[in-house]
Amino acid sequence: MKYLRITFFLLILFPKILLAQQPILKTDTTEWWKRNNLRLIQMNLPAYEAAVLNADSIVKDLLDFSANTLIINAGGIMAFYESKLDFHYINPDMIPGELGRIVDKCHDSGIRVIVRFDFSRADKDIFTQHPDWFYISPAGKRIINTDKYVVSINGPYVQEKAFAIVAEVIHNFDVDGIFLNMPGYQTRNAYENTYEGIDQNAFEKAAFAKWSGGKALPLKEDKTDAVFREYEEFKKESISLWSKKLFETVKSRNKKVAICTYLEEYVDIIRHESQTHGKPYWPYTGSDNTNHIEQTFPDKIVSNASIQQISFRSRFNAVEPEETAIRLWENLANGSGTDVSLMGDLRDYEDQRNFETLKRIYSFQKDHEAYFGKYKSLADVALIAPGYWPGGTEMEEYRGIQLMLKEAHIQYDIIQDNRIADRMQELQKYKAVILPEIKYLAEKDKSALSTLSEKGVHLLATNTSFADDAVFLNKMFGAKIIKAENDGNGNYLSPQNKTIFTDFVGQNMVHFNYNLGLYEFDKSNDNLLPILAKGRPGPPEMIGGHDATGFFAASVFHSGANKNILMPESIGRQYYQYGYEQHKFLFLDLLKYIYPEVNQLIKTNAHPRVEVILQDYMLNTREQTIETPFEGKGSLLHLINLTGFSGNTYFEPLAVTNMDFQIRLDFKPEKVWDLESGKNIPYSYQNGFLILQLDLYSDYKVLVLDK
Repeated sequence: MKYLRITFFLLILFPKILLAQQPILKTDTTEWWKRNNLRLIQMNLPAYEAAVLNADSIVKDLLDFSANTLIINAGGIMAFYESKLDFHYINPDMIPGELGRIVDKCHDSGIRVIVRFDFSRADKDIFTQHPDWFYISPAGKRIINTDKYVVSINGPYVQEKAFAIVAEVIHNFDVDGIFLNMPGYQTRNAYENTYEGIDQNAFEKAAFAKWSGGKALPLKEDKTDAVFREYEEFKKESISLWSKKLFETVKSRNKKVAICTYLEEYVDIIRHESQTHGKPYWPYTGSDNTNHIEQTFPDKIVSNASIQQISFRSRFNAVEPEETAIRLWENLANGSGTDVSLMGDLRDYEDQRNFETLKRIYSFQKDHEAYFGKYKSLADVALIAPGYWPGGTEMEEYRGIQLMLKEAHIQYDIIQDNRIADRMQELQKYKAVILPEIKYLAEKDKSALSTLSEKGVHLLATNTSFADDAVFLNKMFGAKIIKAENDGNGNYLSPQNKTIFTDFVGQNMVHFNYNLGLYEFDKSNDNLLPILAKGRPGPPEMIGGHDATGFFAASVFHSGANKNILMPESIGRQYYQYGYEQHKFLFLDLLKYIYPEVNQLIKTNAHPRVEVILQDYMLNTREQTIETPFEGKGSLLHLINLTGFSGNTYFEPLAVTNMDFQIRLDFKPEKVWDLESGKNIPYSYQNGFLILQLDLYSDYKVLVLDK
């Protein structure tokens, strides 16, 4: 404590001196990323920009932005240095020696350098020499982008040559990390948005046959096909083995080199991305991605990149500054650092509208570094994510339920579906676990859910969750499928039980659009939300006939004092796409029924578009890492203002005033103060609740609740 008091006293007197980034010496062997204080800028360099790269200007710009980490191109698709390997195509615009100068100059100014590799593609010259190394579709097509061809993962380029390229770079340059772009199996031309199919390369066929005992490689993706499901397991295992070899290649040469990519194993920094792909726009990508990784992989660092391009075909048009701000504040509020990915060098940039926003937020993080990156969640609700990078209707269901929870200011943690058993001990602390269309789980993860339920954790599952396992579905929810997929457009749900559905005064019928499964439930279950028939479509004179069908849209399964609820309909997708609050209220009323205190951690009248995140914190100093035992100093209340988000456009947020908060705390704060201004905030503490009133005039506010 004496050291901390001295540190903060000096910060007041000499802030610029203490905040200066110290040079990084060649003798530094620390696992630097474990500090979890990244302020990262990625420069994705087009080949032609290599001709004008300048180490001095890059460092000056990074310092102007308060960045402490750079990601910049090194090799793979093309070398941005003088590679001696005959299978490594060299960028003809590369300035000899410049990559080394960038690394050295960055280190002189205390900036870490992570070098970027992409082994998904190789040059046409290499394809001409070794066509057997490259992807070929079931229809005999290659995936080509100009003169770069997609390679086969099990071919020699990825299995052998990639490691030689990485080793050469680590040998030649004193880099701090490697970033691997686009790892994994390729089935589509991502840059042209075309699906091509499962790679039928001879190396792929041989590898799968060896792994599966002689089975033929499937020709199409079909989860009902047992061989395809085996192929999915083969892909996971082969990627894991390749990642392990990369890890050994890197760490055997230099343990201080961090591995950063989108994979989960044999990696130090798990990268994720906030993007604008698809509609409706999702303003919670920063929170979604960072919460997800932080809670599922607590032994890793997560760095969620705000992708500045609007799309692959709109590389030089950045997203709105207001959207970038939301993403970065959400990163920080959930325990990550700041991260932005841009096209090329910062000089003469084609769309600089975000630059002042980036400088403002990066400098705020730098100035208040001690209060970011070392958090412990206070949430007592867990949401299970359908995979690392959800897509399709599963993603919509998952996001829709997040949207409901966010707007109700309910705190929740996200755990990835394939890690439930791994996080078993941590999951026992939650009062409720939500499963949004979780279709496929390994036996160990289903067993973990069963144990959690036995220990008193309530489960709430939606849509076609567990539709592949009739035994488990019956055991956990007393349910039997009659028709899992059933078009609900035209049906109504009846919230007739007003004791549970307290938000439905004056409303007896709620419309529906998407899947509305038909299930039979145990006689001991409490069935809710009767499904009403579609009735007669037509002119007003003809409509009606919405009689009870005998099926229900929700059912409560009792096991002792425990309650599990199945809602066999796409309630999350319904809200995500249409946004009618009546569907949100159906879900939240049921969640409150199984866990009556679900909204007692934070009680507030704050606008639904004010994102509220409460965390316990410990101070982030040079001596602390993610491995340091957590020693809480108090709590942080983060408020992120999303009122400027219209659904299609990000405008400046509105001022939100007179927000009343009652926050359940197990300690009476010594003081409550605004991190940005340093001003104390008036408050009272009654019956275990902190009570205060706040105004929010900008896009972000964080209060420190000191013990």
